[in-house]
Amino acid sequence: MSLENVSPSPAISKTLVPEPRPGPEGAGSEKTGHEKADSDKAGSDKAGSQKAGSGEPGSEKRAAGKPGRSPQGHRYDIDLLRVVCACSVIVGHVGGACMQAVDRSADNGRAVYWTGLFLDSVTSWAVPMYFAIAGWAVLVGAPPRSGRTLRRRSLRMLVPVGIWSAVYLAWGRLRDTNEGPTSKLALEAVFGTVQPAYHLWYFYAHVPLILILGLVMLLKAGQRPWGVVAALVVISAGPTAFSDLARLTGWDVPRFGWQAGSYALVYAVVGALLLSLPATPRRHRAWWAAGAVAALAAVLWSQDRIHFVIPNASVLVAALSVCVLFAVNGVRIPERIRPVLAKLTDAGLGAFMFHVLVLNAVAPWFVSSGRGWLGAAGAAAALAVVALIPSFALSMLWGRLKLRRYLG
Repeated sequence: MSLENVSPSPAISKTLVPEPRPGPEGAGSEKTGHEKADSDKAGSDKAGSQKAGSGEPGSEKRAAGKPGRSPQGHRYDIDLLRVVCACSVIVGHVGGACMQAVDRSADNGRAVYWTGLFLDSVTSWAVPMYFAIAGWAVLVGAPPRSGRTLRRRSLRMLVPVGIWSAVYLAWGRLRDTNEGPTSKLALEAVFGTVQPAYHLWYFYAHVPLILILGLVMLLKAGQRPWGVVAALVVISAGPTAFSDLARLTGWDVPRFGWQAGSYALVYAVVGALLLSLPATPRRHRAWWAAGAVAALAAVLWSQDRIHFVIPNASVLVAALSVCVLFAVNGVRIPERIRPVLAKLTDAGLGAFMFHVLVLNAVAPWFVSSGRGWLGAAGAAAALAVVALIPSFALSMLWGRLKLRRYLG
């Protein structure tokens, strides 16, 4: 999974830090696809009183009676995707820890290497799906009503990112694991994600993405959101301005990382289209699942033979993501488990933010290059449980304490 590419890979957030493929939508009461990576973030975003799954006015009638949708039109199938994305990012980072233990080489421990490679590959669709859900939320599920709406949604990402960046830097300083002076790393974190909070890179792509898509929707509605335009001008000019400043002054200028790659924009727009299609017929789901297995095999081959971590923009990752999307799109969620699903969805973003603290602390206790096949699989499974359960439990706790706006 490339969190474009991170695998540790996070999604997911660091442990081994592959180049960001970019966690965290994960994302609340009105949630965008990370804006639930925004939550879930992923890959989690609460922006208002209406959940992103409820859609624009009138969606209740359009969606009523369709699989995966409540009578009011809420997309429980998308909630399911958000939860699975958050869990997948964490599991993918467990795979990254395995790969780090063997220095990404099978020669240093074949069982651990293939365990890590499999976990990273089988979860490589999570970050693209976060982008797809984010696009659906802005373009279809809960289009912004004003520039103020976009500002509120952005802040619900930016505030937790700022707080968790500070937490990770303080934790790294306490353990003496930061890769440079804490003050310098803190400055760099303002403009681009840094170690040890590598998984937060996702949000540096997510926020510009929702601003771009949101601006289009507001223009379509006849509005003139000049504040959003100004923010996008700063974002687009930032990389060149920082590069020029470094050349003119000789200063060590931080990298400007607030950018949404073209692949993220494509995932968001195409994802919005695909998620707005009618539910996949039950008889077709098995075929899409079979397609996902075939795409997974191709991703495994690519990661072993070509490039680890595989980029999010890879056509193989895209194929796997599309197969997973169609396999789940419109799936009916039984009413008895919807309350539990809602709680997990709400906790996804916080779990995404927190889990790397656990992984960084305990991964060495579980992962060892000398383990055999059974030991490697068992250690990875145990590490995944140790990372998942406390992360979601603590996120639920601070949600009950009304700290969601600060901690995600």
